[in-house]
Amino acid sequence: MTHQPQDENSAPTPERLREQVEHTREELGRTVEAQAKTKAVDIKEQTAEKATHVTDRLREKAAQATELVKDKTPDPVLDKAAHAATHVRSSVARVGHVAAEKTPEPVREKAETAATMAKANRTALIAAVAVSAAFVLLRRSRRRR
Repeated sequence: MTHQPQDENSAPTPERLREQVEHTREELGRTVEAQAKTKAVDIKEQTAEKATHVTDRLREKAAQATELVKDKTPDPVLDKAAHAATHVRSSVARVGHVAAEKTPEPVREKAETAATMAKANRTALIAAVAVSAAFVLLRRSRRRR
């Protein structure tokens, strides 16, 4: 686009007005885009902070639930659960080795990703297992009465 010099007293031409409108639109578009990007970054950061906060609270609650279950569960039951957990771990390890040898590589990669996520949320998983085990044991003991 060409810009023709104008006198201060002369009225802008329609072409010049169109150029100014187009320039203003482009500037406005860039401004809106920049603001949208800034807002998106802000929202992403706020969401990450909230997710971290919620995750921390869940871990705290899971730890409290685990302690409560441990405190309320009789020692013989805890001993049996620990023994069963040890047995399950060794069995799972054996099965895992056999499965790993026979599993295709892409499937193994997906399983490793899932295992990593489970390890990251270990406290919550342990609490859930402990609560489930306590529930099952309490139900069995009530049925026997």
